[in-house]
Amino acid sequence: MKARENEQKRGNIRFTAHDISMVATMLDKMSSTIDIMFFLMDRKEESNFVTMLVSAQNIELKALIEKEKRDTDIMFEIDAEEPLYAIICQDTKIDGGYHFAERLVRKSVTGGGEEVYCTELEVRTTAHKIKYIIYRLMELFLQTKQAKKHGEIVFKTLN
Repeated sequence: MKARENEQKRGNIRFTAHDISMVATMLDKMSSTIDIMFFLMDRKEESNFVTMLVSAQNIELKALIEKEKRDTDIMFEIDAEEPLYAIICQDTKIDGGYHFAERLVRKSVTGGGEEVYCTELEVRTTAHKIKYIIYRLMELFLQTKQAKKHGEIVFKTLN
């Protein structure tokens, strides 16, 4: 069957029903925490923070994250089947978040993990809506998977 022309020209990512369900789960689980981070940033008690999505097959990813994360890092299980976890790293800039992600990816791969995907989004300002931050994080993750950038860390900054 021939695709319609407007479907062929679409350059952005298309979300599946499962993807939208994961974004909804992320909104439910992460919105209040990001709202608190914004409150702390407005009071100058917090500077930047990093949000991260990580997934890996054939490894106990949850246990690895719990072992590697700091007490101040907040982990959310987004999809147990994928498995997909979101992490908010408080008072962290992209370089600190990158080093943490690098440890997770390296230990996942050397521990036998397959299809290891990791994306990070550094948030420097409260100017963005919480929904936008979560949407961008998931969009970045899906683009990374679509490009088959497993074993890599893909990161962006929101100014």
